[in-house]
Amino acid sequence: MIKAILVFNNHGKPRLSKFYHYFAEDMQQQIIKETFQLVSKRDDNVCNFLEGGSLIGGSDYKLIYRHYATLYFVFCVDSSESELGILDLIQVFVETLDKCFENVCELDLIFHVDKVHYILNELVMGGMVLETNMNEILTRIEDQNKLEKQESGLSGASSRAVSAVKSMNIPQQLKDMKLPDLPQAIKELKF
Repeated sequence: MIKAILVFNNHGKPRLSKFYHYFAEDMQQQIIKETFQLVSKRDDNVCNFLEGGSLIGGSDYKLIYRHYATLYFVFCVDSSESELGILDLIQVFVETLDKCFENVCELDLIFHVDKVHYILNELVMGGMVLETNMNEILTRIEDQNKLEKQESGLSGASSRAVSAVKSMNIPQQLKDMKLPDLPQAIKELKF
């Protein structure tokens, strides 16, 4: 099971953190700091697996990470997860981000955090891997984008409707309206 997913830059600033087990916020910050210290001091040519830090669960957990350009993608998992499977999942996550943002960079993670979380939630939910097929994930993202465009079209339609109603000058139209004499209209309805 996945315990946490962390993405931080070369300076240790978190760009994405998702914990699937409860930790108080100050403990989360300590975990991010310790994880960065463990991962960043390793050479690029060494193994991408290491034992979890003391704060996240010690030897029962593993940190599996990839370093791309200025970002570290770190998954903290328990012993039931396959290291190679998680490395593949990181690759799918990064490639999906890359396709969605066209050459993803750190700024995309900062300014589109909602979309990044949506993509991550398509891959992992509650610490369990849901989907690893990038084409399926991209299809769901395209469906979500279509829904957002439809909703923005509807919100635009409502604002156009409001402006049309305002331009109708309804109070004046009510004053100008000629209503028939009600008693006479009732007599005419009788057979």
